Amino acid sequence: MAKRTAELKAPAKFDPKAFLAEAGKGRALTNYRKKQVVFSQGDPADAIFYIQKGKIKLTVVSKRGKEAVVAILGTGDFFGEGCLAGQPLRMASATTMFECLIMRLKKTSVVRLLHDQPAFSELLLRHLLSRNIRIEEDLVDQLFNSSEKRLARVLLLLANFGKEGKTEPVIPKISQEMLAEIVGTTRSRVSYFMNRFRELGFIEYNGGMEIHSSLLNVILHD
Repeated sequence: MAKRTAELKAPAKFDPKAFLAEAGKGRALTNYRKKQVVFSQGDPADAIFYIQKGKIKLTVVSKRGKEAVVAILGTGDFFGEGCLAGQPLRMASATTMFECLIMRLKKTSVVRLLHDQPAFSELLLRHLLSRNIRIEEDLVDQLFNSSEKRLARVLLLLANFGKEGKTEPVIPKISQEMLAEIVGTTRSRVSYFMNRFRELGFIEYNGGMEIHSSLLNVILHD
């Protein structure tokens, strides 16, 4: 009887991180080059994406052709989840900032997972709540903080400071033009502040850009 009971093992517990680590039915894992478009504004919204490795930027282009960076996302983040709320077309474009490994999950598969796997639902909900907090912080940043503080915050976010998991004190080279676009200022201002951060020992250039936690002083200083 004991032997028979042992044979009737309970089904393995669903592990969302393991599920998102390999391709399977309804999900595909793809390597992307630097500056490669994952999807474009106006494309059909029929899947969500999960970043295994790397960083992407979400940008929106106005009717007048002006482009704005609305988010920078990295390892462990989802994007494109608007399709789950009935969004028929992409409201933004997603482009890799560096080489990335990204999982694409079909909308129908995700909907089924949300119903069948509470652990996956919890993971996605935690991400959405974190994104909402980030959006509020970005709004406050734009409304009340100087371009110097906004630049410091962007650099710290790129290095994953304040985020669960390991920080990345050395980040791949990123152009000052892109930083200016993200911060919402001019390239000359970014150049001025970057030189100042380096003189103060907050950042260093050594193959990549090394970000020190002391850069937090720029944000915390009134």
